[in-house]
Amino acid sequence: MYPFYKLIKPVLFALTILLSTANMFAQSCTPQGDEHTSGTNNVWIGYVYQGKNFNNYKGYVNYGTITNPSIDEGFGGNQATYITNGCSIYTDTFSVRFKLTKTFADSNYSFTVGADDGFRLSLDGGATWLINRWNDQGYTTEQRSVALTAGTYNLVLEFYENFGANRVTFDVVGICTGSGNTATYGASNNWIGYLYQGNNFEQYRGFINKGNGANMNFDENFGTTNGAFATSNCSITTENFSARFRSRTTLTGSYQFTVGGDDGYRLSLDGGATWIINEWQAQSYKVTSRTISNLNGTYDMVLEYYENGGDNRLSFAATQLTLLPVTITDWSARVINTNQVALNWKTADAVNFDHFVVQKSTDAQNFRDIAQVTAKTGNQVQSYTYTDQNVQGGKTWYRLAMVDKDGSKRYSTIVVVSIQQADAIRIYPTIVESKQVFIESNKRMGRVMIELVDMNGRIAQSEQRTLSAGRQTLGLNAAAAQKAGAYMIRMTGDDGVVTKQSIIIR
Repeated sequence: MYPFYKLIKPVLFALTILLSTANMFAQSCTPQGDEHTSGTNNVWIGYVYQGKNFNNYKGYVNYGTITNPSIDEGFGGNQATYITNGCSIYTDTFSVRFKLTKTFADSNYSFTVGADDGFRLSLDGGATWLINRWNDQGYTTEQRSVALTAGTYNLVLEFYENFGANRVTFDVVGICTGSGNTATYGASNNWIGYLYQGNNFEQYRGFINKGNGANMNFDENFGTTNGAFATSNCSITTENFSARFRSRTTLTGSYQFTVGGDDGYRLSLDGGATWIINEWQAQSYKVTSRTISNLNGTYDMVLEYYENGGDNRLSFAATQLTLLPVTITDWSARVINTNQVALNWKTADAVNFDHFVVQKSTDAQNFRDIAQVTAKTGNQVQSYTYTDQNVQGGKTWYRLAMVDKDGSKRYSTIVVVSIQQADAIRIYPTIVESKQVFIESNKRMGRVMIELVDMNGRIAQSEQRTLSAGRQTLGLNAAAAQKAGAYMIRMTGDDGVVTKQSIIIR
C-alpha cells in the first residue's frame, strides 16, 4: 500500500502556498477613508466593517445622488465578496455606518428605514436614535414622522448583518404641511377649523371655514368615509384624523349648545381650558346638548373632534333662549313598542300661552312638525301627553315649540329615544353544524360587541367589530365549536341596543 504520509504531503504543501498567497494579499490591502467624515449633497459615506459591531474597518462606499439620498443596498448577495474603497468584506457578520450632513427646511418629514438584520437612525450624530431596531430580524421597515426646524443635521444610519440575507434601505420625504397660525380664531359667528392627520392633532394639514356672520351652526361629514378631503393647503385622509375649530363670538343671555359627532367631540367657551360638552371617545354618531345661562361677553369657543375609523360627521348648533311663554317641567320621551313613543310633559306659569307644536328629527338638526296640542286653561300645573305612532328604527329627537297668543315661538330642550329597527339584524342558522354563523343587517350598525354565551351565563367567545350593511361571517373558535349544546349570541351596539339569538351547536 502507498504510504499515507506521501499522499497527504502534496495537499499540505498546496494549502500552505494558498494561505501564504492570501496572507500576502491581505497585507497589501489598505482601508481608505477616515471613518469620521460625513457625506454632503445627499451622498452618504458608508464606512464598512467586518464584524457586526464595527470591529475591523475595511473601507468606505458612497450612496445617494445629488438629488436623492435614498439607499437600497444588497451588498452583492448573501455570503459574497463585497468590494469597498479599500478592502473587500465577506457579507456575513459585517456592519456599516453611513454618515450624511444634510440641510432641511422648516417642515414635517417622514423617515423610513429597513434592514435585514439590525438598523438605527440618528439625526444628531448618533447621540440619540429616532429609529432603533438593533436586533436580528428578517427584512423589516420602520417609519417615523418628525417636525424639523430649518437647519443642518448630522444623519447617522447604522446597520449590521449577522447571517444569511442582507439588505438596508433609507428614504425621507417631506410631508405636506398647512400654513398659518393655528391659534387664530374666527370672528362674529365664523369658525376656522384646523385639520390634522392623526386622531390627536399630530400633523397639521390646513384649515376650512364654517358659519357666517348671521349663523354659526354647521353640519360637516368631511366628504366621504376614508377618502380625500381638501383644506386650504393639503388634503387629509378621512380616516384617523382630527379637527380643532375656533370662533371668538359675543354671546348675551342663555344659549342651548348642541354638538354631535362620530367619533369624539368636545366644546369649550374658554379657549379649551374647560369643556361644557365632553364626549371624547370612539362612538357612532350621537348628540349632546347643554344650556348655559347668563352669558355676557365675548367667548373663545373651541370645538374639537376626532375620527377613529368608519363614518365621520361633526355637527354644531347654538340656539339663543329667551323668556318662555310657559314653564315646562318633567319633559320626557318613552318607547312604548317598536314604532311608538310616548311624550309627556307638565307646565306651570302659563301667561298668554296658546299651544304646543310637537316636532321630531332623525338627525338632531332638522325638525319637522308632527302634531299641535292646544294649551289647557288655568295657571295651575297641567299635564300633557302625545304618542308618536310612526317611529322608524334608530334614534329620534323631539322638542316642543311653545307658541304664545301673539304668535311668538320658543323651544324646549331636546329629548332623544332609540328604537332597534325591526328585523334590522338577522342571525342564522339557529342550528349550527359548520362552525360559523351569519349576521345580516340591512343598515350599517357601527361598532358592536358580539358574545357567545352558554346557558349558565358564561361567555364562551367575544369579539368587537364594525358591522356594515349586508352579511358578515362569525367564525366560532375551536373551544366553543367543540362543545355542543344551546347557546345565545348577544350583540350590543354603542347605543346600548342589544340583539339576541338562541342557537344550538352540534
